[in-house]
Amino acid sequence: MKANKVLSWQTLALMTFTSVWGFGNVVNGFANQGLKVVVSWILMFGLYFIPYTLMVGEMGSTFKESGGGVSSWIRSTCDSRLAYFAGWTYWIVHMPYIAQKPQNILIAAGWAFFQNGSLAKMFSPLVLQCIVLVIFFFFFWYASRGVNAIKRIGAAAGSFMFIMSILYILLALAAPHITAAKTFTYSFTWDTFMPNFNFDYVTTLAILVFAVGGCERLSPYVNNLGKPSTEFPKAMIFMAIMVAVTALLGTFAMGLMFDPTNIPHDLMMNGAYYSFAKLGEYYGVGNFFLIVYAICNALGQAATLTISIDAPLKILLSDVDPKYVPKSFTKTNERGVPVTGFKLTALLVSILIIVPALGIGNMSTLYNWLIRLNAVCMPLRYMWVFFAYMALKKASDRFSSDYHFVKNKTIGTIAGLWCFVFTGFACIMGMFPKGVAAYSSAWYFQFGMTLITPLVLLGIGFILPHLAKKEQEAEK
Repeated sequence: MKANKVLSWQTLALMTFTSVWGFGNVVNGFANQGLKVVVSWILMFGLYFIPYTLMVGEMGSTFKESGGGVSSWIRSTCDSRLAYFAGWTYWIVHMPYIAQKPQNILIAAGWAFFQNGSLAKMFSPLVLQCIVLVIFFFFFWYASRGVNAIKRIGAAAGSFMFIMSILYILLALAAPHITAAKTFTYSFTWDTFMPNFNFDYVTTLAILVFAVGGCERLSPYVNNLGKPSTEFPKAMIFMAIMVAVTALLGTFAMGLMFDPTNIPHDLMMNGAYYSFAKLGEYYGVGNFFLIVYAICNALGQAATLTISIDAPLKILLSDVDPKYVPKSFTKTNERGVPVTGFKLTALLVSILIIVPALGIGNMSTLYNWLIRLNAVCMPLRYMWVFFAYMALKKASDRFSSDYHFVKNKTIGTIAGLWCFVFTGFACIMGMFPKGVAAYSSAWYFQFGMTLITPLVLLGIGFILPHLAKKEQEAEK
């Protein structure tokens, strides 16, 4: 029985890698900073990503009985009220994420059928977003039926996309040497890779923070290792090395395909498809790589959409103190679906799909804005991890763990505070628009939407405890 519970550190490293990293992170990093993102990635890994993963390891090892959920960590170190807000944050920041998934499905389908990005240019952004809304409601209905088949298909598609991402890096870097491909050239000099640390640069940090977050999902497995105190650091460091190698080599590969000094405006939206299309040209297989990637991406995005509608809400409700959430919000139907939560999801996502299209002029700009909005909203949940870690260090004499990132309270608190402050800073700077004329009407619209959205989403969380209190008083 014990053998079945032991996980090798190599397996855990691979599990964490596939959970955290994807080819889209390489594309987004290059689209925002070009080859200068190489130094940014190195700094991000050394100063943020590695401390982040090792803090998660200690939290998971300390609270192994709680399953590693961040709200449970907060409850154990602080109180149930803060735990509710941690759980609420984890769920509510998925709204912009869910709003973009049907858009990704539509774009992938367009590339699979037409082998180009013309679909996004056939209609106005408002019409396209209405189609996106229809796609969302289809998968919303699908998720409400409790159907799991698409999740299994998506898991397979996700695994194949991972393989294709590695294959892309290898084939793209090899292309200039084994094919007649005409690629761009660049010199390995200081000027090529060193960023300009100005205001425009710091507005892109949220994209990088968004890219490396999420390793806390794997923390429950730390105690399945044979020797957590030595093997978990090995797994996390090895995973970080794999992420770093993939990010750096992927960036070098993209630098061969796209002019780093003239990056296409729609690279964030279509960069992955352009990359696989060019790879097919290099090796004389036409659009084969492109079509396979587009189909796998469409299936993977569909599965992610279905899971994201359902799973985060159930995580919130399964471990929440009843005095902070009205009973109507926790009730489920015969299929186990929390109906009220689903209705709120439908309302918020519909607003996020349609309203931005009223003030953002084209699909590429809209897509880029949604990526940036996600980069502002999603890392807010990481901040609760660092908050929990600081609380753990403060009360470390009450808990025991097989693994410690650092044993010293002061150093641990400083490390947690650094990651907490840096994440908050990146989120704030990510609110400032990029790629539009400064202080134009489009700039103000995007900035206003990016500022208001997380405030409204988090603010709704203060309403439910008030409603729950009134409900409990009425029952007395």
